[in-house]
Amino acid sequence: MWGMARIDEWRPVMAMLVFNLISAVMTALVKEALEQGLNSLVLITLRQLVATVFLAPIAYFKERNKRPRLTLEIFVYHFFSAVLGAALSQYTFFYGLKLTTATFAITFANMAPVLTFLIAIALRVESLNMKSKAGSAKILGTLMSFGGALLLSLYKGVAVTHQSTAATVLSSAHHAAAAPAASSQVAGADRKSWMLGTVSLLANCLFFSLWLLLQSRLTKKYPALYSSTAIMFFFSALQAGALTVTIEGHSSSVWVVTRRLEILTILYSGIMASAAGFLIMTWCVHKRGPVFTAAFIPIIQIMVAIIDFFFLHEQIYLGSSILGSALMIFGLHLLLWGKKKDASACCSTDSKQVDEEADRQ
Repeated sequence: MWGMARIDEWRPVMAMLVFNLISAVMTALVKEALEQGLNSLVLITLRQLVATVFLAPIAYFKERNKRPRLTLEIFVYHFFSAVLGAALSQYTFFYGLKLTTATFAITFANMAPVLTFLIAIALRVESLNMKSKAGSAKILGTLMSFGGALLLSLYKGVAVTHQSTAATVLSSAHHAAAAPAASSQVAGADRKSWMLGTVSLLANCLFFSLWLLLQSRLTKKYPALYSSTAIMFFFSALQAGALTVTIEGHSSSVWVVTRRLEILTILYSGIMASAAGFLIMTWCVHKRGPVFTAAFIPIIQIMVAIIDFFFLHEQIYLGSSILGSALMIFGLHLLLWGKKKDASACCSTDSKQVDEEADRQ
């Protein structure tokens, strides 16, 4: 029995590690596909459509005897779950990813647990005792995470890695020969794009945090996880498709996907990142809560940084990759330590109350 309890305790941890690996590979694929010209809204639409087709039959047969009735309230929950967790969250992430780097985008996603915690406090889902050590740790961790986010967005720093590819040499020679005025304009445009990408990634963290909190309620009201996830994908495919038509018009050229990388990205992100990934996250939210699920995001950063450097040949910078990341991760773990201490204190208080009640009886 003890062994089974330990296995059950570690299952959410192993599940989130698998999710992290899936997300890291997906991020690298999407970065390359977007740079080759794949429309981000088309990617979201087709990705969610593939996920729906893949997951719907599994959900139908696996949960046909225990699926709750789809009421108007549950319908509304699923609609907004699709808006926050799939349509808006993915669009802002892909847009920010296109304007920055894969490592930076994943690093900035470390803000999600902090935002989740702050929103949870505002909604009174989480408690905060500012006089206790746990409460002080939560506040200090939050401030450090925000400081790391500012460092990430405002200070890029020097490159600590050196790519020696021919492309890099040619690029360096080209920039050296350029006029100072042109170089200044390019640098200004790069800074503007970087800041715009940062704002988009911050919006992604906000939407993702709201989705986690909404999902924690939805899983209680509609515990059929396969069906719930499939419904969310179907709604988000319709939402993203409608948004694509609104923005791009009725041009059919944006929907034409012919490159091997684009097809691979859509299939992988649909089946693995959406179908399997969202299912893993939803299950972990159901088992351990939204803050636990969000806390595993920093591990994706390590995996993405390895892929980013060795396969995408992106530079790793002192400010935007190392110092800001370290500050954010340390602040995040300080926040989670405070949350764990609060949970332990709460359990001790509840146990003490139960013992006192038993003594009185």
